[in-house]
Amino acid sequence: MLIVEDEFLVAMLLEDLLSEMGHHVVACVARVDEAMKFVDKIDIDFAILDINLDGVKSFPVAEVLRRRGIPFVFATGYGSEGLAAEFRNELALQKPYEPLELQRAIAQACARASS
Repeated sequence: MLIVEDEFLVAMLLEDLLSEMGHHVVACVARVDEAMKFVDKIDIDFAILDINLDGVKSFPVAEVLRRRGIPFVFATGYGSEGLAAEFRNELALQKPYEPLELQRAIAQACARASS
């Protein structure tokens, strides 16, 4: 899994949660340009994207993931209102979220990708 999150403590907590759920986090990045290097080159099964990374939107990362057929979920303090029009149908977790919400969102995104 790839975590794209600019808040260090949130990223650490998320990495711990995912590990406890049995997932392997391959990278945790805080900037869109760093994330773009990962999503275009490495094999990942899933990504969690904070929408706003220090004022820069993560939508270009989502575009690459979508093109590659890699499921993802947005994580945001803004809710689905923070999504660009082309991503309105994607799953968005409202921060702060509970572990069960995260687990459910991952399962839903993966089911969507496989159908």
